[in-house]
Amino acid sequence: MLSNLEQQPADALLALIKLYAADSRGDKIDLGVGVYRTDDGGTPVFGAIKAAEKKLLETQDSKAYLGPEGDMGFVHALMPFIFGKQDPSKGGRIDGMQAPGGTGAVRLAVALAKKAGVKRVWMGTPSWPNHAQILADLGLELKTFVHANKAGLADMDSLRTALTLAEPGDAVLLHGCCHNPTGIDYTPAQWDEIAPLLAEKKILPLLDLAYQGLGEGMEEDAYGVRRVLAEVPEALIAYSCDKNFGLYRDRVGALYVMAQDADTLGRALSNGHSLARAAWSMPPDHGGAAVRLILEDADLTAMWLAELDTMRTRMRQVRARLAQAGQAGAVDLKPLGSQNGLFSILPLNADQILALRNDCGIYMAGSGRINVAGLTMGNIDKFIADVAKVSG
Repeated sequence: MLSNLEQQPADALLALIKLYAADSRGDKIDLGVGVYRTDDGGTPVFGAIKAAEKKLLETQDSKAYLGPEGDMGFVHALMPFIFGKQDPSKGGRIDGMQAPGGTGAVRLAVALAKKAGVKRVWMGTPSWPNHAQILADLGLELKTFVHANKAGLADMDSLRTALTLAEPGDAVLLHGCCHNPTGIDYTPAQWDEIAPLLAEKKILPLLDLAYQGLGEGMEEDAYGVRRVLAEVPEALIAYSCDKNFGLYRDRVGALYVMAQDADTLGRALSNGHSLARAAWSMPPDHGGAAVRLILEDADLTAMWLAELDTMRTRMRQVRARLAQAGQAGAVDLKPLGSQNGLFSILPLNADQILALRNDCGIYMAGSGRINVAGLTMGNIDKFIADVAKVSG
């Protein structure tokens, strides 16, 4: 039977990682893989995580199963940061469950939406490539609109048109902040317009909040999610701790459900538990337990937030330096200064991206997406000069 399977193409980003590793040049730059890097190029474990893991090592008394919902202490400890400190459950209308990373949370959200009757999902493009793959794998129809216009701003006209064409019972997938791959976010004023439109059209929001704290700040980055939830009767929110706690390989995420009442919420979560049981049975515990210990301890919470501030400040400094450079050949770097998070897209063609890799040792995705955290004060001038060279 296995001979019936067709060869699948290698993941482009994983192939890029291998190419970068095989490059012997001392001044090579990795802008492909989506992890935070310090100014010396490292991706260290948070000090707060180390402290929590030490506490976990000393106090954890069992490795017994937790169940498909995972560590509910972890799930509930995150809620004030996501939904606000005042009534984060919205009177018992919001609750959640742990998932293996943000990817697991997105897949579970889409599977739950499908089970609830959603057949069609609207999504701005470009988007994180796995979004479309998950929708296709679950057999949902994907309808797209343009996320950003040529001016480097969120394309509200395209979104308005999409919502006009959408029908009750459709879903729309929106990035909560730090849009991947463009770095172009909706402004608070735009969220103020989007939220009532979703409510008016009776569209189910699927909100992917994978980078809270890496854009403008923890509170600021939650604005869009909170604004939507203030208007609509129900929503699904996928959350990731992989970036803002540096827990990439530990796969720490959560799915939150907001329903119109507590009874509906209970039924929805029972379906989430059933779907999770069939998919991964139960999520990995270690990373979620470490996050819970941090959020239960005021000192560790302060340490984590300070480390997150350091990450955000460094990325804003990189963006400011790129914006200051202005024009790099035919590429205008100024818009990168007002974008958020790890990623931005440079308007480079395939030949230019290949030239940067072969001639300059600069590795980026074929779409032109760069991870700005891969740039440091030591290599950013080389990067700007090389982009000017291949695009000029």
